[in-house]
Amino acid sequence: MEGAGQRGRWNTKAPVGTILMLLMCMFIPTLTSLLPSEEKCPHGDYPAGKGICCNRCSPGFKLVEMCNATGQRSNCTACPDEQYTDQMNFFPNCHRCKRCKGKHEVTVSKCERDRNTICQCETGYYKYNIDSQTSECRRCKQCGQDEILKQTCTPEEDTVCECKENYYRVKRNCKLCNNCSVECKHHCLSPGILNTKVPEPEPGNGYLINIIAGVVVVAVLSIVLVVVITHVATKRSTKKKLLKPSTQPSDASPDSCEVLIQSEEPSDNMTVTAVPQSPVSEHEPSNLPDCVPLEVKISDLIYTLLDLVPVPQMKQLVRSLGVTDTEIGQADMDHPRACREAHYQMLRVWAERGSRAGGGERGRMLHGPFLQDLLDKLRDMHLGRAAEELETKYGIQ
Repeated sequence: MEGAGQRGRWNTKAPVGTILMLLMCMFIPTLTSLLPSEEKCPHGDYPAGKGICCNRCSPGFKLVEMCNATGQRSNCTACPDEQYTDQMNFFPNCHRCKRCKGKHEVTVSKCERDRNTICQCETGYYKYNIDSQTSECRRCKQCGQDEILKQTCTPEEDTVCECKENYYRVKRNCKLCNNCSVECKHHCLSPGILNTKVPEPEPGNGYLINIIAGVVVVAVLSIVLVVVITHVATKRSTKKKLLKPSTQPSDASPDSCEVLIQSEEPSDNMTVTAVPQSPVSEHEPSNLPDCVPLEVKISDLIYTLLDLVPVPQMKQLVRSLGVTDTEIGQADMDHPRACREAHYQMLRVWAERGSRAGGGERGRMLHGPFLQDLLDKLRDMHLGRAAEELETKYGIQ
């Protein structure tokens, strides 16, 4: 009985593994049928359902009707005029051809049924990508006086310029090397010195050499410190003497200061110097000025304004200072891709106009109210902090 019981238990468990194997054999064909039918179709064909594979239409054609049975071919028709398809497809519609209608854009290749129109910028212009979908043709850059051509402008890329030998780039301009710097390494040491080997010190003299070098460094630093302190003390003493009120009567006041614009170079190194203007005649004795002479480079003043005034408010400022819309438009045209350079040109127009309005030698005198007008305009535009920055930086009272 015990043996029979054991055989009964084995008989109940044995079919479980057999049943699992049978179920797997039943579902494998079903799972296979659920796999992507793309794998069943020949290369280049696509599944049309119900186990049918249809061929794709060739470039230049679109799908009219899919095949209905294995072995049949899809019904394709050629794209109409002004439309195209450039790859194997089963699309019911063709793509619309592109039209070259941008400014300074020309057609290189007309649209065909199997390829789209090819457009290109005309000579003297290059393609500038505004974003991934939009572009425009812009005028090719011309190399400046101190630049040489590195890469000619093409329809796809702008001109590439680099500074001449012995020049280095500062922002958009090339400056002549005058001192030893990273950009002007040839000013640091002569080739003869570079090739000269420094004799190695003897092992016994190394400690003594270090002491001597330390003493020399300390002595040099002490001399430099004394010179700096003397310079600062002299400068403060001179300033106090200038600020000391004169004992002689004078009608001059801080409001009578004028600004003299001097140009060391024809481009950017214009200097603004505040000098007193007194109504006293030539025969009366001259007195010390009531205001401290102020020297400011016009270029520094303009760049300071560019840093302090927000870009969206710059045109509002220059208009309030008297720069016309024509002059503003000319600056935008001269620098279509450089907003900061355009704003620099607008502010320079303002500065030069104030220089001519000042009168004096060669029309280079600029009245003090001219700078005060700038500060007033900044405050009217709720840019009081910018006005305070200018007053603090340049000592404007």
